[in-house]
Amino acid sequence: MLNKRLLFVTGKGGVGKTTVAAAVAVLAARKGLRTLLCEVDGKGELSGVLGSSAVSYKEREMASGLFAMSMDTEAALREYLRIYMHIPVVGRIGPLAKAFDFVATAAPGVKEILIVGKLCYEVRERTYDLVVVDATATGHVVAHLAAPQVLAELVKVGLIESQTKWMVGMLSDPQVTGLVIVATPEEMPVTETIELVERVENETSVNLTSVVVNRVLPELFARSEEEQFDILCSDKGVKAFTDAAGAGSSALLDGARMAVNLRRSSTLHMERLRDALPGDVPVLNVPYCFDPGSAPDLVDQVAASLSEELGL
Repeated sequence: MLNKRLLFVTGKGGVGKTTVAAAVAVLAARKGLRTLLCEVDGKGELSGVLGSSAVSYKEREMASGLFAMSMDTEAALREYLRIYMHIPVVGRIGPLAKAFDFVATAAPGVKEILIVGKLCYEVRERTYDLVVVDATATGHVVAHLAAPQVLAELVKVGLIESQTKWMVGMLSDPQVTGLVIVATPEEMPVTETIELVERVENETSVNLTSVVVNRVLPELFARSEEEQFDILCSDKGVKAFTDAAGAGSSALLDGARMAVNLRRSSTLHMERLRDALPGDVPVLNVPYCFDPGSAPDLVDQVAASLSEELGL
């Protein structure tokens, strides 16, 4: 994962996508990589998980070797005009921005190409060792990943053609670019992940690097202990247990039974996910954090879990 230059992190809403993206970036920076963490959807969640003030388009150093920014399509357009068209734009773009919005609405993929282009530009300029992208959720990320390829097929000449060509080459190179999908061991996130894997393979040229299963519940008992626990949960076993430990102890059994059932259910979902993935795609498990503390503390815990899973 940390051997890439550009890493997109996506997942169904609510699975911890932003936290995992931040954890990957924190881990990379601690391993000595100059790392940029970029939020794409502009919801402002990145500053919360990092425990900082609002993140803007201008990247800011959050810790040693770790920089963060939030994507802004107007700012990206301004930068594009300055770098490629040599047009110095000061302040708001005004009428040009309105024209751009009109074109972007009429031609889907224009805004996406600006976003992906900015990220690819940072990689090409070698400003950072690794760019980690807190990408859009599963329902929208394919449009971003496929934008350069779609535009390259539409425009065959000129500046746009040459620029999309090198972007497609970068996104298609598994040594440079990768995609990480975050899921939780539940039915809907697993189903969306399986569907996204198929879409990414069919509609984009981006390589699936790994799947991170977040909030994995611990196993309370070994297999032999589970057999004894099942006996204990029978009517006869519950009566014997409560007779020995007191009437209020039945709540303890109820809680343990619920935890075991949740773990068994999540295991089935994880097995379904593993069976649906290509054999060479690693699945990294991040345990459920029962006492996460602050958001930055949670990021540290997830980073530590990923480091262990990756053998770093």
